[in-house]
Amino acid sequence: MKKITLSALLLAICLSLSCQVDKSDWINGFADGCTSVTVGRLASSDGSVYTSHTDDSHRTRSNVLIEPAARHSKDETVELFKRGRCDTTTMPTYSAVKVGEIPQVKNTYGFINSAYPCMNEKQLAIGESTFGGRSELVSDNGLIDCERLCMLMLQRCASAREAIKTAGELLKEYGWIDEGECLTIADKKEVWHLEIVGPGKGNKGAVWVAQRVPDDHIAVNANASTIKEIDAKDSDHFMFSDNVFSYALEQGWWNGSETFRFCYVYAPETRTSVASRRREWRVFDLLAPSLKLDANAENFPFSVKPDKPVTLEDMIMVFKDQYEGTDYDMCKTLLVPDEDGKMTISPLANPQMPYDMTKMLRLNGGWGELGERTISRWYTMYATIIQCRNFLPDAIGGVVWLALDNVSTSVYVPVYNCVTDLPSEYKTCGRETGFSRRAAWWAFNRLGTLAVHRWGDMRHDVDAVWKPFQKEMISNQKTVEEEALRLYKSDKKTCVSYLSSYSNSKCSDAVEKAWNLGDFLWTKYDEKW
Repeated sequence: MKKITLSALLLAICLSLSCQVDKSDWINGFADGCTSVTVGRLASSDGSVYTSHTDDSHRTRSNVLIEPAARHSKDETVELFKRGRCDTTTMPTYSAVKVGEIPQVKNTYGFINSAYPCMNEKQLAIGESTFGGRSELVSDNGLIDCERLCMLMLQRCASAREAIKTAGELLKEYGWIDEGECLTIADKKEVWHLEIVGPGKGNKGAVWVAQRVPDDHIAVNANASTIKEIDAKDSDHFMFSDNVFSYALEQGWWNGSETFRFCYVYAPETRTSVASRRREWRVFDLLAPSLKLDANAENFPFSVKPDKPVTLEDMIMVFKDQYEGTDYDMCKTLLVPDEDGKMTISPLANPQMPYDMTKMLRLNGGWGELGERTISRWYTMYATIIQCRNFLPDAIGGVVWLALDNVSTSVYVPVYNCVTDLPSEYKTCGRETGFSRRAAWWAFNRLGTLAVHRWGDMRHDVDAVWKPFQKEMISNQKTVEEEALRLYKSDKKTCVSYLSSYSNSKCSDAVEKAWNLGDFLWTKYDEKW
């Protein structure tokens, strides 16, 4: 490959100031979006079931709210909204346009209400990744989009299978009004991938399929449909809408005799996305390197068995990954001479380059194909790694490890699914306030924005703070949960109060450290930019 000159690199660094520009549909359909990794209970080191999510978005809200369980009156309804672009706030965001109402159920579970609601009090947890699918499938004849479906499932369901069944019923009656989505739905026993597309323009309903990840396997969705053959006789691993085969026949996307593969029938373009396929490969290669999968393959298995049991630290490692040390490391050609004249990667090179920079790299003989992207992204709003555990009471077994902004420069803090509140900074949406110390998201966003300007040096300062803090929180988990279990046996409310206090303290500690670390970088590198 050609080497990128330092002058071109400096130009690229200047271009990085355009990071806040919204280009969320720039290339490869929805490859700009989210990544979700799932782990079955026999594939994890401690029997946890995992789902996860990086909300890689330029517009979703940054705050997290706690919605309590509730009893509802007979005539009560649920208002449903659809996302729409909104540029009237301080920063570009999504507006919530009301599209209708549906009857409420008598009792709803409490849940953690992130932009995509992520976990309820019964240890039902959801990750998300948009894949788009055929554009002609999208319909406005309905009421339910992805965010609202996540909310409805968490309010009404206690298990993954119940959630999928409920989703199917709701979508058939009230209609899906979103693009193709994959929801990775976990409970304390198992995890499923639910892929949903619309019923066709003007139609009401949805087409969907769900496949269970084997208990000793891991799986990934990275903005591409991954479910292929459906075994209609295997109800333990597959669930699907009653129109999944017939609609494909009607549209001529399947002739009834050839092998039916959901991803090629309903979202064929997603299998050509380099940005999606490369992330699929990278997750599997990090956790099951013995498979020696081809990074340029069009297809990978729906799920694979990891080489060793997956730990929480492994999951964090995956989501911080930027292809460093691989052929797809975007920094590897950004070379400058060191003091001895040896060519080495410039400290200004960074793997968080926005679109203009990666386009320039490609035009100058640099990194990858147009549309390439890493797992960790500079425009991540928040990320979750969620543990569900059947060997602990629900109030203790469910924990959302939550990171705000770019995972590479952030830290995952434990938010137990029983918490009754969060610090005010976490409840304040930074996209509505603009830069503000009242919003936790800005502490991490500012830190991440600073760190990429001299990544080769600043990354070590960031790691010096976050690595020991992350290790401390993971190490504390055993002691904290032993105490929580002791309290739970005598008084559940005391247990809930204890875990709420603990989660809140770690959230607040993280925000304070992020602000201080940003101040430190600003001062230390003031004359080195």
